[in-house]
Formats: sequence, structure tokens, C-alpha cells
Amino acid sequence: MDLKIMVMVCFFGIKKERFKVGRAVLPKFYLEDVGLEIFEVLKRGGKKVAVSKLPQVMVEDFLGEYLEIDVVVGRELKEIYLVGKADKRSWQRLPKQKYPKPLIFHDGRLALRPTPLDAVAIFMGAPFGFNLAIFRILISKSLPTNISTPLSAFSGMYLTTTMPKNSYSLSNTEKGKKSKGLLYVCNHKTLLDPVYLNVILNKSVTGVTYSVSRISETLSLIKTVRLSRNRDQDGRMVESLLNQGDVVVCPEGTTCREPYLLRFSPLFAELGEVIVPVAIDSYVTMFYGTTASGLKWLDPLFCLMNPTPMYTVQFLEKVSGLSKSCSTSSNGVVSKFDVANHVQSEIGKAIGFECTNLTRRDKYLILVGNEGKV
Repeated sequence: MDLKIMVMVCFFGIKKERFKVGRAVLPKFYLEDVGLEIFEVLKRGGKKVAVSKLPQVMVEDFLGEYLEIDVVVGRELKEIYLVGKADKRSWQRLPKQKYPKPLIFHDGRLALRPTPLDAVAIFMGAPFGFNLAIFRILISKSLPTNISTPLSAFSGMYLTTTMPKNSYSLSNTEKGKKSKGLLYVCNHKTLLDPVYLNVILNKSVTGVTYSVSRISETLSLIKTVRLSRNRDQDGRMVESLLNQGDVVVCPEGTTCREPYLLRFSPLFAELGEVIVPVAIDSYVTMFYGTTASGLKWLDPLFCLMNPTPMYTVQFLEKVSGLSKSCSTSSNGVVSKFDVANHVQSEIGKAIGFECTNLTRRDKYLILVGNEGKV
């Protein structure tokens, strides 16, 4: 009865066809709760049937898609063998490399599994985290970098920076004559990626974004410029910004929480004379600072609400860009697609991420059911 009441309270008024959490959130938590031992047993069997008291809509997407198991809800069976609590305590958690299918996209704000203890920690820590996030925003907006950075570190924010083996000056000058600004190309983990680059470089950079809320733009420590997704218009915009200074771009077009890289748009390869690949990884303890279906203006707040958010930033060897006249592969000329794939590959190697051909559109179709246009 208590389970039925809980389910009713949680799902009252939600239509089955709109139950996106089934494919966007629950697969992650279910996979993290699978025991390695029982998974190995299931792999050896023939037909697999799962018996559950939970509503079928909650489990069919996960069990059907990831484990290829038929779901039986609320049916009585003649013979049942139960796994004891002692057996479960000795189980090892199923490692990610053994997932039947890779878990690349998922949504929801919680980075922790909502176990009873973790749920208590989240509810108790959320008010403190909110005040901590406000404090971090205020010191970053009101104080100079040489003061705000140590204070941010004191508040629990960790940042690790690595330069290439053949260290170079992060500037773009030729014989005393200023040329175009550097184009920093990085993978996308959170909205704070360009901000961290600005802090590390200790110089002004411009971040170009596809869709960001007005509140996030207001809170940003750096200049941000919106792209229109019109190729020619965006190309002219970025080229104009490069003539004024350094620019940061995330060619994936959206964030990816797991260790995978989405396909890089090749537009940047045509625009920058000198491209600096930047490999970024982040770690959060309680909340994800990204969302596909939630309120995007809360992204930076949730990111900064984590007690000890960690960032690692690696600057890689410079790559030469292409002029627009050389944007197609002919007569041995490297194409813009080759440059984009090379940069993606180098970033993936640096942080151990797997390169994919998935795009921003794929992510939003899977998680939200639309193409992610704002």
C-alpha cells in the first residue's frame, strides 16, 4: 500500500506519452543500481522476464532497451526465487564499460542516486548550496580576478590546468604585427567553460553560444555573443569577433555529461588562422549544471551549488586553420572536416573521451522529443 501511495503521489496527472523521465532520467539510476553478479547470470540465460511492483511505464524503457527483458507487472507466478539482502550487499556495481548499450545522454539535476541517505544529504545541503552559489557569483562579479580566484578556491572550487609539452605563448602575433585573435576550440561540459578559460588566460575572451538564457548572459563574467545557426551569418559574426580579439567556441553545440564527444561542427576550421584545442572535463558532487528539458537559466546556479565542483583544462598543440577557399578536399588539401575531426580526436585522446557522430539534434530528440531549438 505504501508503494502504491508513493507512485500515485509522484505520477498523478502525468500522461504516459509525456513521461519523458522514463527515458531521460531513470536509465542512469537503474544502470548504476545493477549488480555485476546478477547481470552476468542474466546474460547466460535465454528468455528473461522481470517482475516488478512499479508501474510498467517506469521500467519498460530501461529493461526493454538496455537489457532486452520482458516486463511483468503485478502478476502472480507459481514459483519465485528471491535474492537475499546478504547476497545484494556482496554485489559489485556494474561498471560502465560493461553496459549492454552505452549511456550517453541523460537528464535531470541529480548527480547522486536518490538513495535515502543521499536524499537526506541533498535536502539538507540544498539551502547551503544556494547561498554558496550566490557567494561565488557575487565575488566573481564584484572583485578582480586576482582576488576572486583565491576566494573561489577557498569556497571549494577546484581547477587544474595543463599546458602542452612544447609550451607556447598563448598569443597570435607575426613580426610585431597583430593578426587575428586565437580561436579556442573546446568540448562542452557546462556554461562555465569559456569563463574558466578567461580566468586561466587572465585576458579578455569572447564566448559564442547557440542558446543561452538572458540571466546567464547577465551573470557571465565574459562577453557572450549569440549565434543564429545560419552558417553564413554566424561565419561573418565569428570572423568579426576574431578581428577584435580571442574567441572561445564549443563546436559540439551542446553539453554532454558522459565521457563522449559529440560531432564537431566544421565551421570553426574555416575561420581561425590559429586554432587552440582545449580539452575540458568536470566533476560535480550533487547537481548537474546542465539540462535539456528544465529551466536553462538555473544551469549556472546548480553548477555552483555543488560543494566541491572540479574542473580540468588542458591546452593542446596549436592547429592551423583553413581559409574559405580551401574548405574542400582536393589536390591533397586538407578539408575543414578533417580539421574538425582531428581536433575532436585530439581532445578525446587528452581526456579519454570516446568520439561519436551524434549531434545536438540527436541529444534533444532522445531526451526531449524536439530538435532543441530555442
